[in-house]
Amino acid sequence: MKLGLSPMATIAIIGAAGALGDAGSPASDSTLGPTSGLNVDGQHHHIWDTCVPTFIHYNIPVIIFAWIAAIVL
Repeated sequence: MKLGLSPMATIAIIGAAGALGDAGSPASDSTLGPTSGLNVDGQHHHIWDTCVPTFIHYNIPVIIFAWIAAIVL
């Protein structure tokens, strides 16, 4: 099946998928590290205080830029 994407566009999409797969996981290093430091007082909620902001401020921009890169390339 041919999708009509250039090799560079395919690389951009696969690279973004790899980055999103790690950062979007609640068990990734980018979310467990901040949680372990912020939970010293026992009041840090892992999902709402770490995973949701990571999704909003990291994953959504990566999706947008990967989409733009795939269209441009």
